[in-house]
Amino acid sequence: MSQASANELVCEARLNLRNLPDYMDRITDRLQSFEADASHDGWRIDFRFAFGGASFDMERLVMRANAADRDGLARIKDLLATAVQVYAREENPEIVWTGDLSGETSLAQFREMTVTEVRNLTPHMRRIRFAGEDLSRFAKFGGMHIRMLFPTRDVPDPLWPVLGGNGLPVWPADDRRPVARVYTIRALDVDKGIIDVDFAVHSGESVGAAWAMQATPGMKIGIMGPVGRPVRQAGWYVMGADETGLPALARMLEALPAQTRGVAFVEIADDGERQEIANATGIELHWLTRNGVPAGEDRRLADAVRAVAWPKDVSTFGWFAAEAAAAKVMREHWRGTLGLGRDETLAAAYWRRGAAGLMAG
Repeated sequence: MSQASANELVCEARLNLRNLPDYMDRITDRLQSFEADASHDGWRIDFRFAFGGASFDMERLVMRANAADRDGLARIKDLLATAVQVYAREENPEIVWTGDLSGETSLAQFREMTVTEVRNLTPHMRRIRFAGEDLSRFAKFGGMHIRMLFPTRDVPDPLWPVLGGNGLPVWPADDRRPVARVYTIRALDVDKGIIDVDFAVHSGESVGAAWAMQATPGMKIGIMGPVGRPVRQAGWYVMGADETGLPALARMLEALPAQTRGVAFVEIADDGERQEIANATGIELHWLTRNGVPAGEDRRLADAVRAVAWPKDVSTFGWFAAEAAAAKVMREHWRGTLGLGRDETLAAAYWRRGAAGLMAG
């Protein structure tokens, strides 16, 4: 149950959603993918996260959030409001939180960061170090990614978003709005106040790559997060990534417990793009080189990951991050052919051939 203790922060929002019960299965599934335990009591569903609790009362049409601190409450409000906005879009939900911290306008998940160091790891991978204040929340919640807010040629001096009454960001008008792209936190040192982000740099329309190629110390940027659902803990993993997913895969190999087993495949352009990874696990790492085949057209990564046999005697997880078509192949294989659930797999499209945007593409 998500009953709040006396010293917890608590807020609630009334929902103008007559069809809320129709959405609750999907809302529940989404929240559980962020490692929430769910329990049912009549018309009420309670959720317990590691950092707080939440509930939906489908009879009174009220959702509540409670947490011990500001970061936890902001995180839960964001998760609940996003789920409602996604699945109840047809009813045009109006969410106004009342209670603790409801009058805040500063985004708990936002930080302004300053570039302090730029260096090339390989010919097409650039590591940029950022410094900022109070980065402890970026080590919470199990999310490895951040939403980076870039200035552009058209908007060289953007305004940063603020917190809306629905618990979600309110963005400035287009002529002052930064461009947002999602990247992986490659390394985080909370005590020193620094974050490292690896950028796959290439020609084309990528806002992030274009910014990274001309980044110099002293430049400012905004970040929001952490974002993304946590990777479930398991004894054995199968992983696959191209250059855009490599920073996340590398971070996992350096952070997972030493006894973890499995196999990982990384697709790169050529041998010059190999980089040092301090693999602390028993996961076997294999590099696949395209050697002239354009990115997004080589099928060997998805084929290699699909060919791996999953063991039966240990907890398992499948993780894949690459071009959209390959991610779709993996998702259909894991969910359809193997019948694995959302709690056992994550296949993410980090970019799409011929399109700007998405995550790190």
